[in-house]
Amino acid sequence: MTQATAADPIVTEIIRNGFIATTEEMKTNLMRTAYNMIIYEALDFTVGLFDPDGNTISIGIGLPMFIRGMSETIKAKIRHFGKDGLEPGDVLLTNDAYTTGSHLNHMTFSVPIFADGELIGFAACMAHWQDIGGTLDGMTRDIYSEGLQMPIVKAWRRGVPNEEILSIIRMNVRMPERAMGDLKAQVAAVRTGEKRFLELVRKYGKATVADAISSIFDQSDALARASVARIPDGTYEAESFMDDDGVELGERIPIRVSVTVAGDRMTVDLTNVSDQVKGFYNSGETAGRSAAQVAFKCITSGLDLPINDGTFRSLEVILPSGKVVSAERPAPMRWWMTYPMTIVDTIFKALAPAVPTRVIAGHHADLVIAMINGRHPRDNGFYVYLGGLIGGGWGAKFNEDGMSATVAINDGDTHNGPSEQVEAKYPLIVERYALRQDSGGAGKQRGGLGTEQVVRALGDIMFNAQIDRVDCRPWGLFGGLSGYGNEVGLERDGEPVRYPTGKVLAQHLKKGDVYTLRSGGGGGYGNPLDRKLDDVERDVAQGYVGAEAARELYGAVLDPATGRADRVASAELRARMRRAGLPHDKPFARDDDGPCGCARCLVWPSPDRTAEAVNHAVAAAGLGGFRCC
Repeated sequence: MTQATAADPIVTEIIRNGFIATTEEMKTNLMRTAYNMIIYEALDFTVGLFDPDGNTISIGIGLPMFIRGMSETIKAKIRHFGKDGLEPGDVLLTNDAYTTGSHLNHMTFSVPIFADGELIGFAACMAHWQDIGGTLDGMTRDIYSEGLQMPIVKAWRRGVPNEEILSIIRMNVRMPERAMGDLKAQVAAVRTGEKRFLELVRKYGKATVADAISSIFDQSDALARASVARIPDGTYEAESFMDDDGVELGERIPIRVSVTVAGDRMTVDLTNVSDQVKGFYNSGETAGRSAAQVAFKCITSGLDLPINDGTFRSLEVILPSGKVVSAERPAPMRWWMTYPMTIVDTIFKALAPAVPTRVIAGHHADLVIAMINGRHPRDNGFYVYLGGLIGGGWGAKFNEDGMSATVAINDGDTHNGPSEQVEAKYPLIVERYALRQDSGGAGKQRGGLGTEQVVRALGDIMFNAQIDRVDCRPWGLFGGLSGYGNEVGLERDGEPVRYPTGKVLAQHLKKGDVYTLRSGGGGGYGNPLDRKLDDVERDVAQGYVGAEAARELYGAVLDPATGRADRVASAELRARMRRAGLPHDKPFARDDDGPCGCARCLVWPSPDRTAEAVNHAVAAAGLGGFRCC
């Protein structure tokens, strides 16, 4: 067969889709062969193909937070061994949190791909293992307590397993048979990538494939630059906060970003993000850079176009070391993703004035999970279950309500395990899994709804939850209101126990006890009084919004019998609400009726207007049913 010598546009497109098909096949093979539900059901993994320098060619749909991590991990492996130190059949492994940017549970395997003795690329897979050793319960204070740390090693040398390395892994995990099953599944996935990459090279030739990769990068770069160039030049800033670091409870953690647009280039400056914290919410530098790239990708070239390293040539990220998203050893990293998700939200917030049609309001921005472990009453076998992973509400955008019950933005394809699987594998029964009424922030476009999951223990379990954005709720944009925050609660012997900080560490639950996870809603977009009454009627009919909230937040007067809005009465109520400056947003309040105590609520809506004055205005407008904190 005669091979092409240069990649024309048609050949380039065929090769591009060949790489995409390869990463999809890698993904499928991993899901079919993995041992743990968090891989084959929750899809907590990502696969990818890379050029000989470690630049991303194609990344399988998975966790967007792995965009930078896998590429930088391969580059670290190249620096460690040198290209001359790599051979066909090698399988490279590490889970070093400061290299991958994530936590130790994410094992990253990669194989160098050779054609005619020349290194032409890499295939890689990063996936979550249920157990990696270390402490199971409570807050970790350094990386050493979090489990087995694998430096950059060769798990296979020239096609031969390195039994010493594999033995170290077996001895340091609690469920070695599952760990080794996931290991083999990941190796199979990267070898699938190697096989399909070589098939493309054999069909089209090394030079043509290399030219196609270069063209793919250039095309993505051009699209991103054209999109950035449409953003008005300037520097845009925003700040937000995390509830705390899990150690010093109630001490808010600042997330401050600055975005500068100059021509066709964008700079995201994370210099003023919080320094690394005492609790285990830190992450490595690649996580901070990935957060900036996730936001950049959403705002520029769109989510429907494939991701490769050309996409980010026009993006510069300024990120000093020692920040909460560029932590240095020995900072704990166990709950690594929580803060980067809010960084994405805050970049959107900063750019909202410049590109109001391309951003969304704040979203629930947390994994909303519980770590559960124990011994199954059925066989006394030890298990670890990453419970929850429930979806929450996304922020609304200028022309559309926010999505409901959707995983946080940096999670990508990750989703919860089906209730039937949970009940079959663990001593748990899922009694309720439903949308949270009124949890989406009110707005012309409503924020998406969070969810509530109620689970009863069928045996003794150890329960840990580390949930944030409880008080620092998802904010609205352009007059939209905040959504509900995330929540966690327990019920012991029929008595509810509330945890207002969202941090529940090392709690022993007996048979019959219950835990509840509630994810937050998304922020609204635009003034709620501008929402179409037809949309409010539909929301109430579907149970998304309660009748009381329809009146108090949207100014909709509904007939309790028919659910239809009285257009005249609603118009009059909305006019009175506008005069009184309502509805009032309580961005840091919880779901109870008590005051939240934040500065925005105590001095609203301007520095010289006290809460007493606000209540007076409410009463004067004849809106006695409204509450102000």
